Amino acid sequence: MVDKEKIDRLVEKVKSEFSNKISVDENRAVILEVSARHLHISREHLDILFGKGHELTPIKDLSQPGQFASKETVKMIGTKGEYDNIRILGPVREETQVEISMTDSFFLGLEPVLRMSGDIDNTPGCIVWGPIGHVELGKGVIVAKRHFHCTPKTAEELGLKSDDTIAVEISGERRGILKNIIVRVSDKYADAVHLDTDEANGLGIKTGDHAYIIK
Repeated sequence: MVDKEKIDRLVEKVKSEFSNKISVDENRAVILEVSARHLHISREHLDILFGKGHELTPIKDLSQPGQFASKETVKMIGTKGEYDNIRILGPVREETQVEISMTDSFFLGLEPVLRMSGDIDNTPGCIVWGPIGHVELGKGVIVAKRHFHCTPKTAEELGLKSDDTIAVEISGERRGILKNIIVRVSDKYADAVHLDTDEANGLGIKTGDHAYIIK
């Protein structure tokens, strides 16, 4: 016969021991930001899609200094599906890059490739349509790895450097721990952990929520 009371005590003991192994710095809260699918564009491709010399029209500043959401949107076409109204984020970059979630990649029929922003060699491409032209990208579609933008001051306080990894604890009804968050350090950044919509939805996260760095 199963001793339910004994099993319950054992479960609570295991949970307690596991919890005690996690050290959370309650004074080191980090803001969470959720990135929906979007596109960064090169000067060459902006000219093709919107016209020679076209400039992006900012409609909203983003948390990272100098970054903004633009009025301009495009259509993205994969091998199986397509998305309208993909927002372009500015300013213009050297290479065009599309950031989507795993779910997006399945819908589009593209192989999901986890990469840090800017690392686009040997990644899938897609077709991008604008108001006056289109571009067939040979590469540039990525699922962005979760990452932590931080200032040199914050990095020094935490004993971190670029390419280190951290973990954070998420509170709430779907409480959990996210690991393998890659650290990116620059004096051009503001402190924030960036997640995609799949990660956020799985834990019930929205932009502006906070997490705590695990030591």
